[in-house]
Amino acid sequence: MQEEKAINNNNELFINEQIRDHEVRVIGADGEQLGIMSSAEALKLADEAGLDLVKIAPTAKPPVCKIVDYGKYKYDQLRKAREAKKKQKTVDIKEIRMSPGIDTNDLNTKINAARKFLTKGNRVKFTIRFRGREMAHMGESVHILTDIAEQLKDVAVVEKEPRTEGRFMNMIMTEKK
Repeated sequence: MQEEKAINNNNELFINEQIRDHEVRVIGADGEQLGIMSSAEALKLADEAGLDLVKIAPTAKPPVCKIVDYGKYKYDQLRKAREAKKKQKTVDIKEIRMSPGIDTNDLNTKINAARKFLTKGNRVKFTIRFRGREMAHMGESVHILTDIAEQLKDVAVVEKEPRTEGRFMNMIMTEKK
């Protein structure tokens, strides 16, 4: 059922003779509603204006077509997509790894690095890696992650509580809104 899709094989909108619907709602070149009519009538109006008939909302009942210059319409769509892409903000997850035997000064250095990441709007994942005999004392290392959360509570909130997954214990924090 390719007719139900708005896009043909080349990922382009249906234009002019490719529109096979019996009735379509037509929008004029200047944006005014011309009403519901047969696709043949709409195509005739587009030809008289020297423009193209483009199906812009195929899922509507009846489908919506607009009388526009197809090249210009396609260019405007690309430009809008580019602008939207510029404005979107990507949030990275920064990971900070440590071992259960981390010393106080090393921990403070990691907390300061996390503070910088959080103030830039990134999420921070704290990971404690357990090796060998350290695996027997995993429960005793939860205090490291709770201390980190306590020291960073002025700039961040805990998104995921400390949780053990295999040889690792993880906690995720995000910037306070």
